[in-house]
Amino acid sequence: MSTDPRGGLLRRHRDFRLLWCGETTGKFGGAVTGVAMPLVAVSTLHAGTLEVSLLSAAAWLPWLLIGLPVGAWVDRMRRRPIMLIADAVSLLVFAAVPVAAWCGALSITGLIGASLLAGTAAVFFQTAYSAYLPGLLAPQDRPEGNAKLHGSASAAQIAGLGAGGLLAQAAGAVNAMYGNAATFLVSVLCLLGIRHREPRVPAAERPRKALVQEVGAGLRLVAGDPWIRTMTLFGAVSNLWLTGYQSIQVVFLVREVGLASGAVGGLIAATSVGGVVGALVARRVAARAGTARALLAFELGVPVLALLIPLTTGGAGLVCYVVGGLSVSGGVVAGNVIKSSFQQSYCPPALLGRVAASSAFLNYGTIPLGAVLAGVLGTTLGIRPAMWITTAGVPLAALILYFSPIRRCRDLPSSPPEKARTTEPQPTAGASA
Repeated sequence: MSTDPRGGLLRRHRDFRLLWCGETTGKFGGAVTGVAMPLVAVSTLHAGTLEVSLLSAAAWLPWLLIGLPVGAWVDRMRRRPIMLIADAVSLLVFAAVPVAAWCGALSITGLIGASLLAGTAAVFFQTAYSAYLPGLLAPQDRPEGNAKLHGSASAAQIAGLGAGGLLAQAAGAVNAMYGNAATFLVSVLCLLGIRHREPRVPAAERPRKALVQEVGAGLRLVAGDPWIRTMTLFGAVSNLWLTGYQSIQVVFLVREVGLASGAVGGLIAATSVGGVVGALVARRVAARAGTARALLAFELGVPVLALLIPLTTGGAGLVCYVVGGLSVSGGVVAGNVIKSSFQQSYCPPALLGRVAASSAFLNYGTIPLGAVLAGVLGTTLGIRPAMWITTAGVPLAALILYFSPIRRCRDLPSSPPEKARTTEPQPTAGASA
């Protein structure tokens, strides 16, 4: 792998450039799907509200069902082949939707099944990807790599939200699914072009622990380590409130603020620009102020402006929504850049897959709860009071970080205590070099 300090990673590191291209394209396709698939359900299959919500829930359900064992499986195998297979499955699933519609065989049950299959593939891909990246990059390059990946993901999401609507309008919601399938083809080709290969460990050297024991090792590290435990707990609570306000923001903007449907999409996409800015400044702020202090600033200080969102009114009052939304997306993405770099350097390589899966299991498990909570609050108290409660929860969740060892440090640790390191199992097949 290249560690030449001249130029950025995208210029000097061919393998990272290919990974970046494939991942960015995949995020773009995911954003297109987020618009196109519900439109297929509504406009083509005339699905009801509950059926559309089940479509969304199906994409996240695999994290709760198989997230933990997938982490153990990933740590037993090489990560790149897993990513290739997951991308290939997603390609076939999304390409099958318009084919089924053309054959007259598409149903809401089939669409939910497609969402479930794609969500399952996403669990494998994301878990393997989180464990693969640290082996591809030298430790000094990981902060820059994370910043570029998170920044491009935010930009791709902005573009994908707009492109999904345009594709659905120009070619029809069903045919727009071909566009998403094409992004997974690009991702497959990029992964095939990567030259870096993880070392193969002979079968005789692989641990013979049961799958349950390996899952338990990841959970014990998440629960027993104060740093990882703090960040996982924060992520779960933060996602609860983030999902809460985001799940009712369209209703808020249409019914309370009085915006037209077209303006709502543009306004939400505009606030996502904050994520690009957050990714760009995260490394610089962390280098100057320290990673621990920067994490607190991005997750607690900046998102305080989320409290402007419930103040949004028509006309000039839309500035409140824009400033609040930009602060949330910017703070969250910048914090994610710092947390990703910390986890990649801190966690033992042989446990990266399980730690990533255990954290995701807890973090993503609160997403459907947040949506339900916001819906209940909006129904019983009203939309604007519900927005006040859920947006206030975003910065308040960061108090978990503040009342933790993070507050007393300038920088996050780069490795676990010696005792913790010596008690971990030896690297398994597929562990990064």
